[in-house]
Amino acid sequence: MTVKNNSFVYLIGEGFRSVGKQKKMTSASIIIMCATMFIFGVFYLIGENINFIMKQVESQQGMRVIIAEDATSDQIASMETKIRQIDGVNQVTFYSKEDALASIKERLGGNLEILDEYETDNPFPDSYFVTLTDLELNNEVQEKIMQISGVDEITAQNDTISSLSTVAKGIQMATVVLLIILVVISVFIISYTIKLTVYARRREISIMKYVGATNGFIRGPFIVEGVIIGVISAIITLAVVGLAYNSAINGILSSPVIPIINMTLYGFSDIFLKLLIVYLVLGTGIGILGSAISMRKYLKV
Repeated sequence: MTVKNNSFVYLIGEGFRSVGKQKKMTSASIIIMCATMFIFGVFYLIGENINFIMKQVESQQGMRVIIAEDATSDQIASMETKIRQIDGVNQVTFYSKEDALASIKERLGGNLEILDEYETDNPFPDSYFVTLTDLELNNEVQEKIMQISGVDEITAQNDTISSLSTVAKGIQMATVVLLIILVVISVFIISYTIKLTVYARRREISIMKYVGATNGFIRGPFIVEGVIIGVISAIITLAVVGLAYNSAINGILSSPVIPIINMTLYGFSDIFLKLLIVYLVLGTGIGILGSAISMRKYLKV
């Protein structure tokens, strides 16, 4: 147990010492990795917020089913049951003429005098507001509702829903492609940095192999070095991304557009833990991979 502990302490100590010896190349690696993670973080946060908005759209942006003026009370009652039975329907809420007029009054605020004439002659129809479990089913559900007796027409923001779906998929694909490119660049930079360290210690490595040290024991400090570079880069980038994101999000949320579209975005605290895990996994993974690649040649000597 003591031998294992001593070996572990040795590996960790050598890893930190190696980072300290190669200050210039270590700094260059950290800067490259921070830039890589920052760019990825920007795309990741945009993608997460697009998905968050899509969830809000699914829960808020449904379709309004306008009931025909000549529909009987029995038709109106059975209409709700039939709509609820359609696959993909989440919630069905009835809005009477009076509800519609009250909603318009609330939106207009102080300009209520223009609605005075509607108090006795309400032009707004009865309707059902229908939300979906999946926006991809939007067109299919509309077709089935239009077949129900008593339905006059359906109003929905089809273009908005379609555009958001397209943007969300595009952001997700771009994030994956960009991540692959940036990971390849980072692995190359780190492996080059550690190669310099290995080259500087090639004589020491030869002696260790001569006295019987295993490849795993020799490789250990360099793996630790890669992990240290990755973790440091992850922490620095997380702090920078946090400051930049909070600044950007405060500006967006204070914009008059947000209340109008009735949407919100993630606060950094809401997504901090997920981003921390992603960065740590990304940083340590790139560090280990870069170290392993750089050691292959020298361990064959």
